[in-house]
Amino acid sequence: MKKILTVALSLLPLTAQAHFLVLKPSTDIVEGSTARKIKVEARFTHPMEGGPNMPFRPVKSGIFFNSKTLPIQWQKHLIPAEPGSKKMVPYYTAKVKLKRPGVYQFFVVPDYYFEPAEEKFIRQITKVIVEAYGVEEGWDRPVGLRAEIVPVSRPFGLWEGNTFIGRVYINGRPAPNTTVEVEYLNTRRIKVPADAFITQTVKTDKDGYFYYTIPWAGWWGFSAIGEGGKRKYNGKLYPVELDAVIWVKAYKKPEGVE
Repeated sequence: MKKILTVALSLLPLTAQAHFLVLKPSTDIVEGSTARKIKVEARFTHPMEGGPNMPFRPVKSGIFFNSKTLPIQWQKHLIPAEPGSKKMVPYYTAKVKLKRPGVYQFFVVPDYYFEPAEEKFIRQITKVIVEAYGVEEGWDRPVGLRAEIVPVSRPFGLWEGNTFIGRVYINGRPAPNTTVEVEYLNTRRIKVPADAFITQTVKTDKDGYFYYTIPWAGWWGFSAIGEGGKRKYNGKLYPVELDAVIWVKAYKKPEGVE
């Protein structure tokens, strides 16, 4: 009986890991004198689990500011796919000088990534928003990406416990009844009680809106899972998962506040 049970369990589908393109600035709020530099990192990984890291290449990127797109000069680095692994994969960093007050929307469009375990391509169009020198107008302005989460809640100056609201657009249209995966960028090696806690999941409503209350401080990624047609690989057509991703930072509540 034990042997039969083991075989039966082995036939059950494994929980798919959530892929996230991490796009993280050194800060989401820049204060002080103008023309300060920030560092931005782009990496393709499973953030809550801390890995593995996967290969990716940005084919388009920029900073949407005052209705114009500014370039980003990425520097390529190599890191192990997993701790101790000899397989090296790229990640990217950039140092960006924010010269003027306003809202800067950083975005990356990566190349297609083929996931053999799920028999599909994944493309995660990702953005993060930085407010500079006290000017906040424009944080809810769409960049015009093929897949995009447009924030309804202001995406900076968030406390832990705030509810983040976003609206998902796929191919320029609101995306109803769409799964939005949520993960914490786990730099603190937080342990979860079960696999179901790794990726939180919400759905958009009939107008493409979703709501999520951020439980603790840190960087949080939201990935809306869309459809992007088909793509050929080794003579066979595979579906394309076209995701809209946004990252926001929640700050720890001040001491003495419950």
